[in-house]
Amino acid sequence: MPNKLSAEQQDEILQILKARFEKNRHRHQEMEWEKVESKLTSNPEKLWSLNEMEKTGGEPDVVVLEQDKDACIFYDCSAESPKGRRSVCYDRAALESRKKHKPENSAVDMAADMGIEMLTEEQYRALQEVENFDKKTSSWVQTPSDIRELGGALFCDYRFGHVFVYHNGAESYYGVRGFRGMLRV
Repeated sequence: MPNKLSAEQQDEILQILKARFEKNRHRHQEMEWEKVESKLTSNPEKLWSLNEMEKTGGEPDVVVLEQDKDACIFYDCSAESPKGRRSVCYDRAALESRKKHKPENSAVDMAADMGIEMLTEEQYRALQEVENFDKKTSSWVQTPSDIRELGGALFCDYRFGHVFVYHNGAESYYGVRGFRGMLRV
């Protein structure tokens, strides 16, 4: 059955997530693993999405960025943009517009297929307040429609102690640019 893990796969991803949760308490200081695990086991489709995040190198973990301490939100916490999600253009329209050397996929399509959301610029900046990511890579972020309609797309990275937001043609892709996602459980 698609989008469903076997019992063995569920146990495996839960072990990985628990170990990461315990190792990185600074991301969720007031949250307990038992609460997270309970939410995950009652939402097997979310476990499938987290497994996809893990398989593509995202190293998902719970990060508390909002006032609601009860929210259980996972973000990609890999030091660099997830390896299994790099060398992708921004969206399907950008992918189809390329005449030569098309990448295999787009960030927007991959996120949808995985059942996760790409980060917004605001979420990306908030995540960088918890820990610094993308010191050598960059990540596509959700792009406002007015920019996208003109052929552009936004990406971010962390350099020189600051988060930078840049633009590129949405059809561009680079070996060091991927995307970060988030999942509400």
